[in-house]
Amino acid sequence: MNELLSIAISASIKAGLEILKIYNTDFQVEYKQDESPLTIADKNANDIIVSFLEPTKIPVLSEEGRSIPYSERKDWDQLWIVDPLDGTKEFIKKNDEFTVNIALVRNQKPILGVVYAPVLDELYYGDTENGAHKLENASNMYNPSKILSSSRKLPLDIHNDYFGVVASRSHLSKETSDFIEGLKKNHNNLKIVSKGSSLKLCMIAEGSADIYPRFAPTMEWDTAAGHAVILCAGKRIVQANSPSTEVLYNKENLLNPWFIAK
Repeated sequence: MNELLSIAISASIKAGLEILKIYNTDFQVEYKQDESPLTIADKNANDIIVSFLEPTKIPVLSEEGRSIPYSERKDWDQLWIVDPLDGTKEFIKKNDEFTVNIALVRNQKPILGVVYAPVLDELYYGDTENGAHKLENASNMYNPSKILSSSRKLPLDIHNDYFGVVASRSHLSKETSDFIEGLKKNHNNLKIVSKGSSLKLCMIAEGSADIYPRFAPTMEWDTAAGHAVILCAGKRIVQANSPSTEVLYNKENLLNPWFIAK
């Protein structure tokens, strides 16, 4: 597990450094068939990550390689799930809140995850043997062994004076608004907090927010890495319509159900 974690950490930081090179230029934006944006940063980061993961002999499911048929995937007892650039819209807006996501999933459950925010230089990671951790200034400690020994355990010792709900400040769906209204009955100090990409999930893992209701579409590669960090921090992501049922991965349909992280 430690070796796989080190590989994933190295891959995420190396990909993040490549993304930063492009972030600081006037890059071009393409659009996929589903109208979602794509940049050369997505492609280059994906190539770097795959080059790190291929030697593990564990198959890779990436947002940029999403066309692998289920007839092939269904026999995989473990796989890497990768989003080389989560938060492409944040990347294009240049608001700094985008991440590299790498997860190892075994029997449909994430057991290892790495979330790296290149501009913020923050690294969140977790595995079932060592728990969840956060490291700031991660690129300055490229040696994985130093990273592992210099990180802080999650959740952090944070004492907020509010009950933090992760949601968009400006674009709340009706379902999210209704859910928040229900929370207000038990939390009169409720506050909406937000970040881009899978950093929303990391807020739950570190304890800077208390609950993240997601009543909007996400794909498996959007959440797998953050989900692993959350699980390893002792928290959960459950289906919104079935609170006792965990969100699973490598499904035939790679679209996630609506979920609640807490």
